Amino acid sequence: MHPIITILMPAALSVMMFSLGLGLTIEDFRNVMRKPKAFAVGASAQFVLLPAIAFSIAQIFALSPEMAIGLMILSLCPGGPTSNLMTRFAHGDVALSISVNGVSSFAALFTMPLLVSFVVGHFLGADAPPIDLGSLGLSMFMLTTLPVAIGMAVRHYASRLADSLDGPMRRLASFLLIVFVVGTLTTNWSLFVESLPTLGPSVILLGCSLILLGLGLSRLASLSPAQATAISIDTGIQNAALGIAVGALIAGPGVVEPAFSVPSGVYGVIMYLLVIPFTLWRRRLAGRTYSAAASVPA
Repeated sequence: MHPIITILMPAALSVMMFSLGLGLTIEDFRNVMRKPKAFAVGASAQFVLLPAIAFSIAQIFALSPEMAIGLMILSLCPGGPTSNLMTRFAHGDVALSISVNGVSSFAALFTMPLLVSFVVGHFLGADAPPIDLGSLGLSMFMLTTLPVAIGMAVRHYASRLADSLDGPMRRLASFLLIVFVVGTLTTNWSLFVESLPTLGPSVILLGCSLILLGLGLSRLASLSPAQATAISIDTGIQNAALGIAVGALIAGPGVVEPAFSVPSGVYGVIMYLLVIPFTLWRRRLAGRTYSAAASVPA
């Protein structure tokens, strides 16, 4: 397997998840109980509707089994670590974003191995590679849950250290994500170019659908604009690095260029091209709301 996958993957993903853990506290999980409706909307979008949309898109665009599996792996990932930053910039509900992101990251440890195994079997049938669920679950625990738990422990027991590390670790995580995505696409360049005519439109449609899904569900549930912003961004930004990592784990150590990782690599670029304009729009709307409220006489 390419050194970018074997060496950079564990380090980059662990740093990203540690950075996520630095921003989490037990109180964030208690917020789930304080905002059950908003959390239910975000969790439903993340765990139910997102995979359903990805599956439908894979069928509509008749993606190859490898690309379809990669797209489904991406849809089963939790929200990306940078969604909290984007939500804060857009004046969204940061507490809700952190709660949904934190819970979904922990839940993915148990849901992803089983669902990924089902997806691989569905699309490849008899040609599906054997998947050791215990090994996959352990690998995900070491790459995701353990770094998050360490980050939370630092936040709980050494809050000043966590504050000083938070900013630099977020920037490092963002940089590593860029390097990780670029490296994945570079090592799979021929496959990426070959798949782009169908994979590109499918990934763009997925990203747009996820953002609109968050807004639509939030409106149906009569959530606040800040909550709608948080859910839309959390749904639109997926943990592409985890998708790349899981794709490589499924392919096995003998595969130099894991095709299952390509959709996550492509989405890791596309999602920011879609979410950044959305974030700027929501920030502008929130600014107008604040200005209007400030102009109302007491």
